[in-house]
Amino acid sequence: MDIWIENRQTKEKIDRRRVRSALRKALRRLGREDAEVSLLFLDDEGIREINRTYLNRDYPTNVISFSMTEGPFGDLNPGVLGDIVLSVERSRREALDSGVDPEDYQDYLLIHGLLHLLGYDHEFPREGDGKCMREMERELFYSVKGYRIDGED
Repeated sequence: MDIWIENRQTKEKIDRRRVRSALRKALRRLGREDAEVSLLFLDDEGIREINRTYLNRDYPTNVISFSMTEGPFGDLNPGVLGDIVLSVERSRREALDSGVDPEDYQDYLLIHGLLHLLGYDHEFPREGDGKCMREMERELFYSVKGYRIDGED
Protein backbone atom coordinates (compact mmCIF):
# COMPACT_ATOMS: atom_id res chain seq x y z
CA MET A 1 0.00 0.00 0.00
CA ASP A 2 1.52 3.29 -1.11
CA ILE A 3 0.27 6.68 0.02
CA TRP A 4 2.04 9.68 -1.48
CA ILE A 5 1.64 13.00 0.30
CA GLU A 6 2.53 16.43 -1.06
CA ASN A 7 1.89 19.59 0.93
CA ARG A 8 1.83 22.77 -1.19
CA GLN A 9 0.29 25.11 1.36
CA THR A 10 1.88 26.97 4.24
CA LYS A 11 -1.10 27.81 6.44
CA GLU A 12 -0.98 24.64 8.51
CA LYS A 13 1.42 21.79 9.24
CA ILE A 14 0.23 18.41 7.96
CA ASP A 15 0.71 15.44 10.29
CA ARG A 16 1.74 12.98 7.57
CA ARG A 17 1.94 10.08 10.01
CA ARG A 18 -1.68 10.62 11.13
CA VAL A 19 -2.91 11.04 7.57
CA ARG A 20 -1.08 7.92 6.34
CA SER A 21 -2.35 5.89 9.30
CA ALA A 22 -5.96 6.97 8.73
CA LEU A 23 -5.88 6.12 5.03
CA ARG A 24 -4.11 2.80 5.62
CA LYS A 25 -6.78 1.77 8.12
CA ALA A 26 -9.54 2.80 5.71
CA LEU A 27 -7.94 0.94 2.80
CA ARG A 28 -7.47 -2.19 4.93
CA ARG A 29 -11.11 -2.02 6.01
CA LEU A 30 -12.08 -1.80 2.34
CA GLY A 31 -9.87 -4.77 1.44
CA ARG A 32 -7.62 -2.61 -0.74
CA GLU A 33 -4.17 -3.32 0.69
CA ASP A 34 -2.86 -3.24 -2.91
CA ALA A 35 -3.84 0.40 -3.39
CA GLU A 36 -1.81 3.45 -4.32
CA VAL A 37 -3.23 6.88 -3.55
CA SER A 38 -1.69 10.32 -3.82
CA LEU A 39 -2.73 13.24 -1.62
CA LEU A 40 -2.18 16.89 -2.40
CA PHE A 41 -2.76 19.50 0.31
CA LEU A 42 -3.44 23.04 -0.96
CA ASP A 43 -4.85 26.35 0.24
CA ASP A 44 -8.13 27.76 -1.10
CA GLU A 45 -6.49 29.49 -4.06
CA GLY A 46 -4.66 26.31 -5.06
CA ILE A 47 -7.76 24.12 -5.01
CA ARG A 48 -9.73 26.85 -6.78
CA GLU A 49 -7.20 26.67 -9.62
CA ILE A 50 -7.52 22.85 -9.80
CA ASN A 51 -11.33 23.13 -9.68
CA ARG A 52 -11.33 25.74 -12.46
CA THR A 53 -8.80 23.94 -14.67
CA TYR A 54 -10.17 20.39 -14.48
CA LEU A 55 -13.83 20.74 -13.47
CA ASN A 56 -14.69 24.15 -14.95
CA ARG A 57 -15.83 25.46 -11.55
CA ASP A 58 -14.29 28.78 -10.56
CA TYR A 59 -14.46 28.51 -6.78
CA PRO A 60 -12.61 26.75 -3.96
CA THR A 61 -14.00 23.53 -2.51
CA ASN A 62 -12.94 21.26 0.35
CA VAL A 63 -11.87 18.11 -1.53
CA ILE A 64 -11.59 16.89 -5.13
CA SER A 65 -10.87 13.34 -6.28
CA PHE A 66 -9.40 12.22 -9.59
CA SER A 67 -9.99 8.51 -10.09
CA MET A 68 -7.58 6.40 -12.10
CA THR A 69 -9.96 3.41 -12.01
CA GLU A 70 -12.52 4.85 -14.43
CA GLY A 71 -12.50 5.39 -18.17
CA PRO A 72 -10.96 3.36 -20.98
CA PHE A 73 -7.64 2.84 -19.18
CA GLY A 74 -9.08 2.15 -15.74
CA ASP A 75 -8.01 -1.50 -15.71
CA LEU A 76 -4.38 -0.91 -16.68
CA ASN A 77 -3.23 -0.80 -13.08
CA PRO A 78 -6.15 -1.54 -10.74
CA GLY A 79 -4.03 -0.85 -7.65
CA VAL A 80 -3.60 2.82 -8.57
CA LEU A 81 -6.76 4.46 -7.27
CA GLY A 82 -5.98 8.09 -8.06
CA ASP A 83 -5.45 11.50 -6.48
CA ILE A 84 -7.17 13.31 -3.63
CA VAL A 85 -6.74 17.09 -3.43
CA LEU A 86 -7.73 18.79 -0.17
CA SER A 87 -7.91 22.46 0.79
CA VAL A 88 -6.50 22.68 4.31
CA GLU A 89 -7.76 26.24 4.62
CA ARG A 90 -11.35 25.41 3.67
CA SER A 91 -11.46 22.18 5.65
CA ARG A 92 -10.32 23.96 8.83
CA ARG A 93 -12.92 26.70 8.37
CA GLU A 94 -15.73 24.17 7.78
CA ALA A 95 -14.63 22.12 10.82
CA LEU A 96 -14.59 25.13 13.12
CA ASP A 97 -17.94 26.36 11.76
CA SER A 98 -19.40 22.91 12.54
CA GLY A 99 -17.77 22.54 15.96
CA VAL A 100 -15.69 19.56 14.82
CA ASP A 101 -12.00 18.92 15.46
CA PRO A 102 -10.11 20.11 12.31
CA GLU A 103 -7.95 16.96 12.11
CA ASP A 104 -11.01 14.71 12.43
CA TYR A 105 -12.75 16.67 9.69
CA GLN A 106 -9.68 16.46 7.49
CA ASP A 107 -9.65 12.66 7.94
CA TYR A 108 -13.37 12.59 7.17
CA LEU A 109 -12.80 14.51 3.92
CA LEU A 110 -9.94 12.18 2.96
CA ILE A 111 -12.27 9.20 3.50
CA HIS A 112 -14.88 11.00 1.38
CA GLY A 113 -12.30 11.50 -1.38
CA LEU A 114 -11.15 7.89 -1.13
CA LEU A 115 -14.71 6.64 -1.57
CA HIS A 116 -15.05 8.75 -4.72
CA LEU A 117 -11.89 7.08 -6.04
CA LEU A 118 -13.58 3.71 -5.45
CA GLY A 119 -16.70 4.69 -7.38
CA TYR A 120 -19.01 5.91 -4.63
CA ASP A 121 -21.37 8.73 -5.52
CA HIS A 122 -23.29 11.23 -3.38
CA GLU A 123 -26.65 10.37 -4.90
CA PHE A 124 -26.78 6.64 -5.62
CA PRO A 125 -25.73 3.46 -3.79
CA ARG A 126 -22.68 1.83 -5.30
CA GLU A 127 -23.30 -1.16 -7.51
CA GLY A 128 -22.22 -4.36 -5.81
CA ASP A 129 -22.63 -3.48 -2.15
CA GLY A 130 -25.72 -1.24 -2.26
CA LYS A 131 -24.33 1.12 0.37
CA CYS A 132 -24.71 4.84 0.03
CA MET A 133 -21.67 7.06 0.32
CA ARG A 134 -22.74 8.74 3.57
CA GLU A 135 -23.20 5.34 5.24
CA MET A 136 -19.74 4.22 4.10
CA GLU A 137 -18.15 7.49 5.26
CA ARG A 138 -19.56 6.97 8.73
CA GLU A 139 -18.54 3.30 8.88
CA LEU A 140 -15.02 4.01 7.71
CA PHE A 141 -14.53 7.01 9.98
CA TYR A 142 -15.63 4.91 12.95
CA SER A 143 -13.33 2.03 12.00
CA VAL A 144 -10.39 4.43 11.56
CA LYS A 145 -10.92 6.65 14.60
CA GLY A 146 -13.01 4.53 16.98
CA TYR A 147 -15.70 7.18 17.39
CA ARG A 148 -18.20 8.99 15.21
CA ILE A 149 -17.53 12.45 13.83
CA ASP A 150 -21.15 13.52 14.24
CA GLY A 151 -21.39 12.34 17.85
CA GLU A 152 -24.01 9.69 17.06
CA ASP A 153 -23.73 6.29 18.71
